[in-house]
Amino acid sequence: ILTAGTFGTINSCPWFNLSIAGLFVVLGLAMFDVVSIDFSRLQSKLSRGGNEGGSFLVAFGMGAVAALLAGACVAPVVIQVIVFSSNLYNTGTAVALVLPFFLGIGMALPWPVAGAGLSFMPKPGPWMAHVKHAFGVFILGTAIYYGYLGYGLIAQRWVDPAEVANSVQELLDEGWYASLGQGLEAAQAEDKLVLVDMWATWCKNCLTMDRTTLKDTSVQSGLENYVKVKFQAEDLDASPAKEVLQRLDGIGLPTYAILRSRSSERGADTGS
Repeated sequence: ILTAGTFGTINSCPWFNLSIAGLFVVLGLAMFDVVSIDFSRLQSKLSRGGNEGGSFLVAFGMGAVAALLAGACVAPVVIQVIVFSSNLYNTGTAVALVLPFFLGIGMALPWPVAGAGLSFMPKPGPWMAHVKHAFGVFILGTAIYYGYLGYGLIAQRWVDPAEVANSVQELLDEGWYASLGQGLEAAQAEDKLVLVDMWATWCKNCLTMDRTTLKDTSVQSGLENYVKVKFQAEDLDASPAKEVLQRLDGIGLPTYAILRSRSSERGADTGS
């Protein structure tokens, strides 16, 4: 569950999805012998240094290389199943957690049968290459899937700065303030609450909120008794955006805060 939660968090990053896609491309091409993933060279080097019989380090090294050799065979499928299972669990499909379990059972089932020496077990032959290529097609398909996810996330995050600025200007024309100081002065004079909306021209979610939520008639009606401020925060690490964001306990854009006057301080209820 912890692994699923971790994958669910970082899976919203396009570069993570593109990296996974690149990894699966390499693993898929390895199934077609286009790319060579060969750890036998490491095994050979350790074998040359194995003159000291009974050496713990040599034994440990040989075991590690053996694990790498085995991992090179099963890692593509195991990684794909774990990532796919984690992604499904993050979307609410709890049964996806049993996929790695079934994979383990499926990988273990042939061994008792093989150990029994049953004659009908398929012998090594050309069919193994076909199975390997089938896995390669499956892995490359997964690479395309994650590449598409990464591209989609990048496309969703891109926004035209001029379009965001125009949406803000529309709200300013409707009576919003562009200056936080002027908004606070107006609120004090009119004895009203202040709604602060922190935005930037690179923030696509800011544009979405301007065009949907803030255009909703019921929302506009509920904000009639508020002094509304559009506070531009292009660089969150520069002053005054940094100080304002910290004061409002914001973590990113858009950040919304409702300020009210008190005897000696201002309280803030924030949401991002």
